[in-house]
Amino acid sequence: MISAMLAVTNPGDEVIIFEPFYENYGPDAILSGATPRYVTLHAPNLNNDPEGKWHFDPEELEAAFNDHTKAIIINTPNNPTGKVFTRAELEQIARLCQKWNALAITDEIYEHIIYDGRKHIPIATIPGMRERTITINGMSKTYSVTGWRVGYAIAAPHLTSAIRKVHDFLTVGSPAPLQEAGATALALPPTYYEKLARDYAQRRDLLLGLLGQAGFKCYKPQGAYYIMTDISAFGFANDTEFAHYLTKEIGVTAVPGSSFYHQPEYGFKHVRFAFCKIFDTLRQAGERLQKLHTVKTYRSTPGA
Repeated sequence: MISAMLAVTNPGDEVIIFEPFYENYGPDAILSGATPRYVTLHAPNLNNDPEGKWHFDPEELEAAFNDHTKAIIINTPNNPTGKVFTRAELEQIARLCQKWNALAITDEIYEHIIYDGRKHIPIATIPGMRERTITINGMSKTYSVTGWRVGYAIAAPHLTSAIRKVHDFLTVGSPAPLQEAGATALALPPTYYEKLARDYAQRRDLLLGLLGQAGFKCYKPQGAYYIMTDISAFGFANDTEFAHYLTKEIGVTAVPGSSFYHQPEYGFKHVRFAFCKIFDTLRQAGERLQKLHTVKTYRSTPGA
C-alpha cells in the first residue's frame, strides 16, 4: 500500500479514506505528501436494525471529491467493520473517480473471507475502472501466514512501473522461499476457499453469541474476521479505559475503537474483537467475559 501511495501521490494531492479504517491508511497518505480526507462509514442502529450494514452517505462522499483528489482507498471486505461494499456502492465510487480523474486504491486482503452468500466485487471490474485501479492483495489472511507479509499489486502498466521502482527502494523484495510458497498457495482449488469461508463463519457465529451473552451489542460482520462492538452499556468513560480493564482484569484483549478514526472520540463507544483463533480459545474468552456482568451491575448501581 505505501509503495502504491508513494508512487502516485504528490504534495498537494488529497486521498479519500473511509473511516473507521485500518490504521495504516491515514499515515500512508501523510507520508506520501498527500492530505487525507475522511468519509464516515455510519454504523447501523442496532436497536432498530440489528442486521443492518455500515454505510456511507452518498452526498458526503461526493463532497469529498475535488480537483485535488488523487485517489480513494477502498478496503472490502473492511477492517474493522466487516463491511462488504455492494456493486451499487462501488459504481457510485467509480462514477466519482471518473468524474474527477481519480484512482481507486483497493485493499482486498479479505476477499475470500465473506459470509451469508455475499460476493466480493473488485472495483477494477466496474466499467471504466480497469485502468484507474490499483488492487492490493496478499497471502497473510487467506493462507493464515500473517507473519510473512507477502503481497502483490495489480494495475495498469504505467502505474505498476512506478510502484515497482518505489517498492525496490523500500523493501528490495520478499524472501524468495516465501514467494515460491505464495505461488503454490495461489494454485489451490476453489474448495480451499469455500472451506475457509465456512470455517470463519462458524467462528464468527460462535463469538457473536459469546459476546452477546456477555452484554455487548455487536455489529454482525459481512466479511473479514473482526467484530466491532458497542460498549456503552458497561459504563466506562471511553474505549481505551475499557480495553485496559478487559486485558488486566478479564484476561481478554480487544482493540480500542478510537484507533480506527482520525478523531479518537468517534470511536469511544467501540472495541474490536478478532475471531481468527481456534474454537477452544474463543470459548475460553467467552467464559472470561461472563465476569463483565458483575462490572455492568456495579457500574449501573446508583452511587457506585
